[in-house]
Amino acid sequence: MSKFGGGFMSASELASGDRAADRVVPPTGFTATLTTFTAGAMAFLAVFALALSLATGRLAERWASELAQTSTVRISAPIEELEAQTLAAQEVLRTTQGVVRSRIMSEEEQMLLLEPWFGPDLPLEDLPIPRLIEVVEDENGYDAAGLRLRLAGEAPGAFLDDHTRWRRPLVDAANRLRGLGWIAIALIALSTAAMITLAARAALAANAQVIRVTRLVGARDVYIARAFVRRFTIRALLGAAVGSAAGCIAIALLPSAADEGAFLTGLGFQGWHWLWPLTIPPLAALVAFWATRSAALRTLNEVT
Repeated sequence: MSKFGGGFMSASELASGDRAADRVVPPTGFTATLTTFTAGAMAFLAVFALALSLATGRLAERWASELAQTSTVRISAPIEELEAQTLAAQEVLRTTQGVVRSRIMSEEEQMLLLEPWFGPDLPLEDLPIPRLIEVVEDENGYDAAGLRLRLAGEAPGAFLDDHTRWRRPLVDAANRLRGLGWIAIALIALSTAAMITLAARAALAANAQVIRVTRLVGARDVYIARAFVRRFTIRALLGAAVGSAAGCIAIALLPSAADEGAFLTGLGFQGWHWLWPLTIPPLAALVAFWATRSAALRTLNEVT
């Protein structure tokens, strides 16, 4: 009779199982299919949510680092004054503390900047395109307000753009996308727990007569619940493993980001980030363990 009592199983007991107790849970049927499919589908979605979170995190860091130490001086002046004001702006930048270097952008570079909006055949020489100067600052930066005043005095047609109005919205958007990815992962875990709970309760209800007979021979509710917990935990683990593998394959088959890629490029894993999907099956098994345990004990209390 001792084997019908005891507390909940350890990890080794979960792996080895109890054949006598396993007979309480049907090895096949819609609950088995539902549990395995749910775990696999949710793991597949979790891989993409995880990839989105990691990719947008890299994107936010790249935008913050690349745009933080660069700015642009735009010179809009009549043709006869453009060269003089450009030289004056260059001299102001050369003597500004915090500016590492400044460089006049070539017509080819400006054409590449305008190409996404106007196409590759833009007649740049026939248009009044302003002169652009790329400014690179050091780690401490420069006094933007003071530089604007100096440019206004030395080169009235020069305007400083420190990219603040572009950098902050882009970084905020990337961080919000990363947050949405983690929220999606949490919702996936909750949905998995809900579906496995329903499957476990359905299996318990279908085996109510077997449970009553098992109780008559001295089995405790914890012993009966262990059978359900082990079976559903293993189903969730196997289903999540298959779903995670399929998700990783799908991520690997995504086209790589081109140099002219759009807003969100490089969706996927890089380097050691490929190890993150390995955590999904154990987490799915853990969710299944607690969801089944809670559902089993609650339902067994209702079975008389």
